[in-house]
Amino acid sequence: MKEEDENRYRNVEMLLEREAEKILKHIKDGQYVVVFDIKGTQLSSEEFAELLNRKVSKGEEIVFVIGGSNGISDAIKKRANLLISFSKLTFPHQLFRVLVYEQIYRGFTIIKGIKYHK
Repeated sequence: MKEEDENRYRNVEMLLEREAEKILKHIKDGQYVVVFDIKGTQLSSEEFAELLNRKVSKGEEIVFVIGGSNGISDAIKKRANLLISFSKLTFPHQLFRVLVYEQIYRGFTIIKGIKYHK
């Protein structure tokens, strides 16, 4: 989903609230929601792979939520099953998507024992 144009809002709270409304519309009951947040838990690639393996083997749908440059609303964090931090650094939204895709790919190569990881 495209980030909101922050120039359209009087303050960051209003922006985050609008983004939360749009995001929450796409999350269904029963889905396992992982939110990437700077204050989340840091996982190794192996730990991330184990998370993927546990959820996929149970047939659970995993939803990944990436916040914008202003962070993510408390409403989204409350809906999350897990908060993950990749780093204390801030990344451009589009670049971070690629990092998440790569970690998902890496996770499945770890699960399958493919020599991509190391």
